[in-house]
Amino acid sequence: MILRTNKIILFLIMSVFFTSCDEKRVFDEYKEMGGVWKKEDVKRFVFKQEDTINPYNLFLNIRNTNEYPFRNLFVIVNLKQPDNLVKVDTLEYLMTNPDGSLLGEGFSDVKESKLWYQEKFVFKQKGEYVLEVQQALRETGSVSGVEELKGVTDIGFRIEKVK
Repeated sequence: MILRTNKIILFLIMSVFFTSCDEKRVFDEYKEMGGVWKKEDVKRFVFKQEDTINPYNLFLNIRNTNEYPFRNLFVIVNLKQPDNLVKVDTLEYLMTNPDGSLLGEGFSDVKESKLWYQEKFVFKQKGEYVLEVQQALRETGSVSGVEELKGVTDIGFRIEKVK
């Protein structure tokens, strides 16, 4: 009976810990890639935003494995606003250390990188937004780009309150 009570108490403590640790989260969604991110594969995240006063931090989250063959990652991000205005960014992120080991968090072969997209971003309008992400990596000397980027398991988009 004491062992069961201890397990229940531990579960409650862990639940409170994980719930309170993520109080900044406003939106957090992932799209599974299956280990390969194809050049034409655009991932879409649709969300509603009603707050046009407070700033938010926006992140791209990338989960990748040791099969990821490059040191960096280039992506094209389109943020479509409710009035159909589109903000387009081409972004570069460092994905590995100089020795080739993956950057990011995680204890297994899969690492998660929380990458800045926009800092202290204020949404100008209320309504539905659409964020689209597409990989735009090219090998040195190649014009066409990488058709299949290996080692990417998931792409995520996260919005956090600024505290």
